[in-house]
Amino acid sequence: MTPQEYVQLKAFARQDGALLSLVMIGAFACYIIGMTQPLLTFVALMTIAATPFFVASRLRHYRDYGRQGRLSFGLGYAYSILTFFYGGLLLTAATFIYFAYLDNGYLISQFTDILQSPESQQAMKLYGVDQEMNDSLRILSELRPIDYALNVLSSVILSGFFWGLPIALFMHKKQ
Repeated sequence: MTPQEYVQLKAFARQDGALLSLVMIGAFACYIIGMTQPLLTFVALMTIAATPFFVASRLRHYRDYGRQGRLSFGLGYAYSILTFFYGGLLLTAATFIYFAYLDNGYLISQFTDILQSPESQQAMKLYGVDQEMNDSLRILSELRPIDYALNVLSSVILSGFFWGLPIALFMHKKQ
């Protein structure tokens, strides 16, 4: 890869990572709002499931317009990883801002309400996980905003390494 190709790769990945972050931030917002409106939780899950396809479509755009129809597997894999990385950085910033300034315990209170419902109490006792769930909820309540943000960043980067393989495999093309 020449230095010019590397610069081009990073430029496309940054732009497409910014677009990916908008998709992921939308999914995050739908998830948070979906705590009280279940339809939005479904929208959030479908949006998350669609992110590899979004990255694949952006990789196709990079292949067809930035690389004149040619793309090696390695370059496609690097593009996918970088796109998830750049998108993850912006999602991490949004996550930190949400938990530091907007949440005020909303997410934990929603989880607590769900776990305190009679149906959840009965199911937890049936499976013998009531104490574990209470411990998990306590641990979640002790997390700082930066902990949530770094967890999101590591998850997105790992998913980039994972999803980058099939994306690059299906999108590589030699002319």
